Amino acid sequence: MFWDPTYFIFALPALILALIAQAWVQGAYRRYLRLPNSQGITGVEAAERLLRYAGLPVRLEGIRRELGDHYDPRGKVLRLSPNVARTASVASVAIVAHEVGHAQQDAQAFLLLRLRSGLVAVVNFTSWLGPILFFIGWMLNLPSLAWLGVLFFAGAVVFALVTLPVEIDASRRGLRLLRETGILQRPEELRGARRILTAAALTYVASLAQAISTMLYYVFLLRGGRRRRL
Repeated sequence: MFWDPTYFIFALPALILALIAQAWVQGAYRRYLRLPNSQGITGVEAAERLLRYAGLPVRLEGIRRELGDHYDPRGKVLRLSPNVARTASVASVAIVAHEVGHAQQDAQAFLLLRLRSGLVAVVNFTSWLGPILFFIGWMLNLPSLAWLGVLFFAGAVVFALVTLPVEIDASRRGLRLLRETGILQRPEELRGARRILTAAALTYVASLAQAISTMLYYVFLLRGGRRRRL
């Protein structure tokens, strides 16, 4: 609709952070996927052991998308990608442990996980509708509609803000489970697992930064930071 180089002042730092986070995750994943864990335990075997140790009635399923591993609280299902499920690597057990951490959060009714789950459907709608309402209101000089769009988009910021501590807590739980069960014992293995999970956490920091920067740009426009141009 218009070209505004000012947008990049807001968006570029978050974009750079996102690119760094993705590169770090991919690099750590590839590196530690090649490093066998000393117990020779595959991702599936680690999942079974950790779930049994934690007393969690969770089913295991496969998923094709690489790094698409996740825990589904609705179906009590932990889904693992082929590389994670089949390889006996430090990376595979670290990723599995993180997802088991989410299952443990679910079983213990972890407040922030419940809050995030409750926000998913609402945020999926408002984060899509918010920018549309904003730009319609801004271009037609309807400030109330534009501010409503900002309010709707703020849901994405709240969701990202809630997600970050949920993911950090799941990693903390996962690392503790790996130590307690003896799946990872050597210091270099534990360091590798921590690096993978720290890199993954940075992607959620980047998501939060992107949501905040976009919302700040909307506010900047509405406060008269830049005149409307078709």
